[in-house]
Amino acid sequence: MKLLESTKIGNKILKNRLAMAPMTRSRADINGIVNHSTSIYYTQRASAGLIISEAINISQQAAGSPFTPGIYSKEQIEAWKEVTEAVHQKEGVIYAQLWHTGRVGHSLVKNGNLPVAPSAIAIEGQQHFTMEGMKDYETPKALTENEISAIIQDYKQAAINSMEAGFDGVELHAAFGYLPNQFLAESSNKREDNYGGSHENRNRFVLEVMQEMVDAIGADKVAIRISPTSTYNGISHENPVEQFTLLINELNNMPLSYIHIMNVPFPGDKFPQYPLNSVETFGKISNHPIIANCGYNRETGEAELEKGIAQLISYGTLFLANPDLPKRFELNAELNEPDRATMYGGKDQGYIDYPFLEQLN
Repeated sequence: MKLLESTKIGNKILKNRLAMAPMTRSRADINGIVNHSTSIYYTQRASAGLIISEAINISQQAAGSPFTPGIYSKEQIEAWKEVTEAVHQKEGVIYAQLWHTGRVGHSLVKNGNLPVAPSAIAIEGQQHFTMEGMKDYETPKALTENEISAIIQDYKQAAINSMEAGFDGVELHAAFGYLPNQFLAESSNKREDNYGGSHENRNRFVLEVMQEMVDAIGADKVAIRISPTSTYNGISHENPVEQFTLLINELNNMPLSYIHIMNVPFPGDKFPQYPLNSVETFGKISNHPIIANCGYNRETGEAELEKGIAQLISYGTLFLANPDLPKRFELNAELNEPDRATMYGGKDQGYIDYPFLEQLN
């Protein structure tokens, strides 16, 4: 199987072509510090060719949901060191996914401060989880150019902190409606300055963040995740093929380790301008290795690799419920069913107690 073949990203040789997709689990403490169970969780899944961590807040301002981890304080960095050391002892490779939620948050999670965004446009038709239950989204504060520059530096520092914490690289979370995606999309970005209007201007924030991180931690250690067709969190694009083609071509000029593309389904009648297959449309024009994501199983993941565009397939829920997913794919063994009630928050149940194959025999 191609899924089980070795491959290379950046300067790392991977034991197979299965990546563990980033998945928020909300198991950090109130100060964004991960615990020993987090180390067990990732170590259990170190047979993945590549682990991409859950999204990690780059600053206090970046946090949108309670109990999500950060990498901006000394205590947070030290806690992540236990995780990366344990994964490396199992000969695993782990990247940190760097996160700023932008308007996808609530003042109840931000010590009373409003979320920030490219423009003062609230998410409609959804609610956000807070310590006081589900709440309607607030209208965010529009960022000034000076504040944008400060956030770009927060990303740079988070990349440096990730290296200190022992991660092998970093992935910019520019997908699924979070801050970088908010800059990319016309629906959330109505700016008339250098960061809004044209495709080039709306791409600028992402490109400046990527360049700062590359400059800070070096070649072949920085990656990005994009979701050109996701409509989640109030995101829509008027011409994603043109815009993301420009973005990929600019990223081709940077020494990145990979591009992680979410091939998100969408209502075709509402978005006829969207590409039917983001992996094929944008993966073909990338100079960097492609990780394909969204709903793949053993058979469809193998078929995607056979096309020759993607080098890896990332699996979310399947890795959550099956810590030994590569072995199960190798043997075509039955898979554990995920417990959706314990995906977010809680303690060790539904986190580190999913059985390995040998525990079932």
